[in-house]
Parts: sequence; C-alpha cells; structure tokens
Amino acid sequence: MAKSSPFLAALAATVVLTMSALNAQPQALPKSIQKGTTVEGITSYQLDNGLLVLLMPDNSKPTVTVNVTYKVGSKNENYGETGMAHLLEHMVYKGTPTSGNIMQSLSAHGAGDSFNGTTSDDRTNYYEVLPSSDENLKWALSMEADRMVNSKIAKSDLDTEMTVVRNEYEGGENSPAQVLMKRVLAAAYQWHNYGKTTIGNRSDIENVPIERLQAFYHKYYQPDNAMLVVAGKFDTAKTLGWIGEFFVPIPKPTRVLEKLYTKEPVQDGEKLVTVRRVGDEQWLITLYHTPSGTHPDNAPLNLLAQILGDSPSGRLYKGLVDNKKAAMVFAGQDDKADAGHIMFGARLKKDQPIKEVQDFMINAVENFAKEPPTKEEFERAKTKMLTDLDLTMSNTERVGVLLSEFQAQGDWRMIYIFRDRIKNTKLEDVTRVAKAYLKDSNRTMGMFIPTGKPDRSEITDAPDIATVLKEYKGEAAKSEGEVFDPSPENIDKRTLKATLPNGMHLVMLPKKTKGNIVQGSLVLRYGTEKSQFGRTTIASMTGGLLMKGTTSRTRQQIDDEISKLNAQLGVGGGVSAVSANLQTIGPNLGALLKLAADVLRHPLFPDTELDSMKQRNLTQIEAGRSDPQSVAGLEFARSTRNYPRGDVRAVKSIDESIADVKAVTLADVKKFHTEFYGASYGTLTLVGDFDPQEVQKLAKDLFSDWKSPSTYEHVPHMYAPAKVVNKSLETPDKENAMFLAGMPIKLTDEDPDFPAVQLASFLFGGGTNSRVFTRLRQKEGWSYGAGAGINAGTKKDTDGGMFGYAILAPQNMTKLEAGFKDELNKALTAGFTPEEVETGKKALLQQAVLARSEDRGLMQILSSNDFLGRTMTGYQAAIEKQVASLTPDQVSGAFRKYVKPDDLIVVKAGDFKKAASTPAAAPQPPAK
Repeated sequence: MAKSSPFLAALAATVVLTMSALNAQPQALPKSIQKGTTVEGITSYQLDNGLLVLLMPDNSKPTVTVNVTYKVGSKNENYGETGMAHLLEHMVYKGTPTSGNIMQSLSAHGAGDSFNGTTSDDRTNYYEVLPSSDENLKWALSMEADRMVNSKIAKSDLDTEMTVVRNEYEGGENSPAQVLMKRVLAAAYQWHNYGKTTIGNRSDIENVPIERLQAFYHKYYQPDNAMLVVAGKFDTAKTLGWIGEFFVPIPKPTRVLEKLYTKEPVQDGEKLVTVRRVGDEQWLITLYHTPSGTHPDNAPLNLLAQILGDSPSGRLYKGLVDNKKAAMVFAGQDDKADAGHIMFGARLKKDQPIKEVQDFMINAVENFAKEPPTKEEFERAKTKMLTDLDLTMSNTERVGVLLSEFQAQGDWRMIYIFRDRIKNTKLEDVTRVAKAYLKDSNRTMGMFIPTGKPDRSEITDAPDIATVLKEYKGEAAKSEGEVFDPSPENIDKRTLKATLPNGMHLVMLPKKTKGNIVQGSLVLRYGTEKSQFGRTTIASMTGGLLMKGTTSRTRQQIDDEISKLNAQLGVGGGVSAVSANLQTIGPNLGALLKLAADVLRHPLFPDTELDSMKQRNLTQIEAGRSDPQSVAGLEFARSTRNYPRGDVRAVKSIDESIADVKAVTLADVKKFHTEFYGASYGTLTLVGDFDPQEVQKLAKDLFSDWKSPSTYEHVPHMYAPAKVVNKSLETPDKENAMFLAGMPIKLTDEDPDFPAVQLASFLFGGGTNSRVFTRLRQKEGWSYGAGAGINAGTKKDTDGGMFGYAILAPQNMTKLEAGFKDELNKALTAGFTPEEVETGKKALLQQAVLARSEDRGLMQILSSNDFLGRTMTGYQAAIEKQVASLTPDQVSGAFRKYVKPDDLIVVKAGDFKKAASTPAAAPQPPAK
C-alpha cells in the first residue's frame, strides 16, 4: 500500500494505562512470567519460552484488542519462496486439528470486520478487536496460542488458498501505480529482499511445495520470535493468568534463528525503469536509499518527506499540482529494520508531459540542500507530525498493530525514541540528510552514466538497540476517559438535544474520553429535486472548494490552524448536503467550530483551485475507463437505476461525467453557495469531552443568524424494477476481473420484515462466516474478496436491493458465476439452519455493540437518528430485540420473499479474450 507519511502510521500506536491500573496493588505473577519495563503506560512481560507480552488496559470503551506479531516477513524468504510469509498469513486462518475455521469463529465472537492479518518486509501480525468480555478475551488468547504452533498448514487448504492469494496478486497487477512500484523496488535493490514485494512472484505463489511452507511456519511461528499485545478493557490479573495457561506451556524451540547478513551495496549510478501497459494515467516514482528506521537520521528524513510531499503546503504540491502539471503527488520515508528508502511520486493524466514533471521532481528533491527549508516550512512539518501524535494517543485498538512495526525494527520502545527524535530535530538536520542521501547516484529512476568522480551515499548500520534505549523513561501517561456503557438506553439517557432559533438541531453526548478527544459532525441540508436538477457536479465542486480559503484565511492558514489546534477537519459537499467532520481535544473545540463556520459561511473560491480540482477529477474519471471494478460498477449502477440525465439520482457515464466537470465555472460555484448554503436544516452532533452549555451558546452565536435561503426537501430514492441483463465487458491487459450481481428490492429499514432480512443478508454474504464467502473464497479459492447482501432504504426511501460481488481471475469467471448462483439457490430452497441462525444472531448483535462503542461511529448513528426522527431505544434497541428472537423459518422466509433468482442482473468486466486463449487457473478440489 502507498502511504503518505510512515511517521503518522507509526506514531498512532502510542497509548497509556488507566489511572486505576497505575495505582493497583501488585499481584503475584503466574509462574514463568517475568515483569519487565513500563513506558508511558505500556507494561512488558517476558515468558521463559521467549514470548514478549505487552499489556495496555483502557477501560474507556468496552472493546479489547489482541495482536500477535511474528518477526518474519518477506525479507526472510529464500529463492523460490517469494510471497511465502504472506501466503502463510492466509493459511493460519484455516484452523488447527482441534479448532474450526478461525475466520468463522472470529465472526461468531463479534469481531465483524475488525480483524486481519498483515505481512510486511520485516514482520507478520494478526489482530482482532472484540467486544470486551472474559469469554471473548479468553477465547482469543487460547486461539492465538493454539495457531502459534498447531496450525494445520494442510495441502488441501493450500490448493484453494493459493488461488485466493494469486487473485490478490492479480489485483495489484491491475494497478499502474503498484506495477510501477514493483519495478522500481526491484531495480533499486540488487541483493536485499526489500526489492521483492510481500505479495511475491506469481510462479512462487502457484508452485510452493507444502513441505517448504510447513518448514517456514515451524521455524518462525514460535514464542521466542513473537510479541503478544493485549489492549483495551480487561482485567490484568485474569489476563496474565490466561496467558500463563495458554502460552507458558508452549516450549521454547531448540532451533536457533540465524541472523540475516545480506546488505545492499552502495548504489553507484542512477537507474531508469519504464513500464508500458494499457492504462489511462501516468505515474512517476523516484527512490533514494536511506538508513534503517532506528538510525538517528530517520527522524529528519521523515520531516524532509513531509516538507516536500505534504498537501497543500509541500514543495512538490505547489510546483506540480498548483501549476497543473500533475494531478497528485506523494512522499514518504519507509522505516525498516535494515537500510530502507525514501520515495517521491506523482500521478498524471495520460496526455500530460511527463518530462516536465520528471525534471521538476529531480530538481526539487536533489537541490533541496541548496534551497533548505524555511523556518516556517520546518515548524509546519514538525507541528503537523506531532499533532497527529497527540490525536492518536487515545486509539487503543490500533496499538498492537502499529507497535508491530517498531518491534520489527528492533524494539517496541523505538516508537517513543522516534517521537522524541522528531521533537529534537533541528532545521539543519533536515538539510544535512538531504545532502547526504538525495543525490543522482543514489536515485532509482535513471540509467547508468559513467562518471569520473562517483558521489555515493554510504548507509551506516543500524545502531545497537540497547545503547539507544539505555535509561530511557518516556513521557508521562495521558489522562484516561470514563467507563462508558454503550447500551441504547444509556446513550439516550446521556444524549442532550436543542434547537436554535433558525431551526438548526444540536445533538450532544458529553463524556470523559481518553486524551479529552471530541468527535463532531455538522451536516447542512439544502435543495429540492427540482432546484438541484443538473447541478450534481457543481454541488460536489462547491463542497470540495470550501477548504481552499476563506475571505479571512488562506488555504495554508486554514491548514496551519488545524494543526495548531491538535485537530482534524474535513469538509465536503454534495447535491443535497454539505458536512464538516471534526476531531480535536475539548479545550480547542470552540476554536475549531469557529474555523468550520468560517469555512462554510465565507469561502473565497479561488479560480486557481477550481482548475486544479477539475484536473484531479478528470484524471480520476479517465482512470476508470480500463479498471474492471470501475467498469463493472458503473454498468451495474446504470442497469439498476433508471433516472434521466440531470436528475440528482441519475448515474452518469464516463463521458457525461467528463463533460459536466469541464462545464463547471467559478460563477456556477459561487451562485450555488449563495442560493443554497444555510443552517436552517442543519444538525451539529458532538460526542466526547466538552461542556454542552458552552457549545450551545457558541453554536447560537455562530449559526443562528444563518438561515437557509431556499427550501430543503428530501429527494426520495424509490423502488423501480430493472431489466434483467447478463453482460460481459472487456478490459484488456488486466489480470483481475470483477463480478457483480443483484436486483432492486422494495424494502425499507422500518418494514416488519427488515430484522429477518438483515440477518438473512448477514448469513448469506455479510461476513467471513457467510455462505458466499465460505464457498467462493474459503472452499473454492476463486476470489480474494467476495460477499453479498441486501440493502434497505430508510423510511424516506424504498430503493432496497440485493447484491453480490467477487474479484477474481478472468478465466475463473464461468465457475464463479455458477457457484454464486448455486449458493443463492441453496439458500432459497433449503433455507438457513438453526445453527447458522443462532451463531449469526450472536455475531450481528455483538457487531452492533462494537459499532456504537467507537465515539465516531456513535456520533454518526446519533446524527442519522436525528435526521430520521429516531432514538436509540426506539429504533436500534427495538431492531436488536427483534433480531434476538428470530427463528430459522422467519429468516429463510424473508430471504425467499424478497430475493427472486429470475430477476438477477449480472455484470462482469475483465480481459476475457486473453483468458479464453490461456489455460484455466481453477484450483484443485479440496481433499476429502
């Protein structure tokens, strides 16, 4: 994956213990567990078998995260084994001799979509976020201990999962950016395995012997090569007891893990990589070798990437995007255990001159030391990075996953060392590292050119971790939030509501949160079906330009003020509403609301920004011409929704979208804002640490005099039958294909059948334990991603619909379509079993609790309820009560009532001509 700033992802792991845990009386530890250090609220423990354990209690919300990290990644793969670490990540979800399919068990314990496994160059990790309970945590710990050493890694599972992973590989081959990234990395690294992507080589994925995969598993999946993290709401004594019960009995292995000794030689000349494939966009990437993530130079290199690549203040953005030479830019320092790299890139339309971008990028990067950053640039970059640190200190659920990166670099405590290095970096340090590493001989974009005086970058070894960490204490722990009951009854009891004189609604749920964080949403609705006819593109561009400057603030001043407020502010609008999403700390909420009000009420609408936005939109639209997912998605939408061009509900073709973007003028945008923007039909929703009386007074001052200039009427999305079609669309030179199927259904979320339909949807295709996912991915291995479901309209709309999807190799399309229809017919004829229904009810209800346990998710539910005139107890609790009482006959009957196989619409997109001339890529049938 591309990432805008590795620093932002890494620092999101910082967390703290609750005050109660800090003051707790010491308790006797289970045998074979030794207590280690405590840094900023994270306490480590060491087991005799080598397992490292980190505990981070957080009672502010009822979830618990379990994460296991293994210090093994793609860099540990030998010849013929590329992709093995990632393939193994998939295999361990297949279960052990004593457990069933782990994905299904996770779903049954309420994980929903909040679990995953990820593989990088240096590590593999597995995490799950569950509703906090002794049952769920004990199960998760026992499961992780079991699959650490007892996973089956069976040939029958490899036969199907190999094709799933190959399908994921094929998805990357569809992306111009990912294809180019592979080639650049391969050219940059001659010998080190960082030159090989984690997905691996296709032939290695297809042909790896099961014996080598099993040996890889038994070698690296051991306690002395692992770190266990438990974060969230849990009892420390009980948790340590369960860790002792499940992990301590695992013996320390007798094998010795050899130290990797391959070092990438110093690069002695620029390199050039050119990829020529079918596509509708251009990409430019340049890479320079840099030291490891633990090296002191890593901090100033991250700041350097921020100064060059940030939007909109970065030098690359100003020189390329502002001047319409590129649609977007990026920069990032990749922090690794061994010597890594810093990367810069740009995305262009197909017809833009790439040579101008190449020349500008090389000059901006390699002459950076000659034109060092100003004090303003430097302080802005540092402020933004440290602001993101402050905002993420409360996110307990991401801790284990992100600590994985620093543990892989050498030690989990490096997260704090890195943060401190950012704080202590001086402007001259940024200039120094630019001079040391950003030079033509260290660049991968060029060709070999003889030179009499080679100018090379010597990359030093990673420093000794013990020396770096010596006597390190860390900073003081941050304040904790309250224990909050996420039940509908308590949420209704705690929610405060008010209405301003102009009709604007306030929905407030004040509560103590970790780090005093406040989540907010301001939605302003406008327009009617008639008044908005033909204005969808104008409306979206009006919303998109709001953050580009106001009559009293420049775009840069807005961006700087957000950083200074330790805040996030995102504003965007569409044809019927504009919304502002806010996050900050309680003391800064007032200032952030004032800034949001200025952005919404007094936009400047610079003409240069409109031109840049049009260029970005056109580039994005053009890219969809050859992408199978975009092609299939657009055709499916146009097949199921039949509104005339200009109607706000109409689905535009690519050519229509391009024409509409080109036609927008600055006068259109300004007129739209004048005619429609106002607060009379607005809702401000806040959840977190704030004073509701102060908020109400401030909201009145900011918005009560802002009346909507025109009427708002909800545009209903009404059910209409669609013509049955089965289409295949060609997307040449794309290794992945897209399958979509479905039909319109007349159903709202207030119909008596809705609870039963919701559960039937979940059982059929809504999760990793569903019929569709189990058949198409788990059993047959045809698809990396597959699912299905039934959507219902709200009480204001009747346009429900049934849908199914899968991404796959084009040569498997015929079998996958038949398999999907077979599962649909089985569900319609035989229905759902009592076991499925009971397991599904438990999982669905736990996911509902998990959704409102997150402040941002809760804020969105409260905002929606206000719009629809609902309460938590009157709607959500009532639906959950009905779900809990459903019988198999009710669930199966509802599915049959609404899903009609004769009405099925099917759309497929892929390179089917090429697939017809190549051998089928179907998997071997699973062993019986």
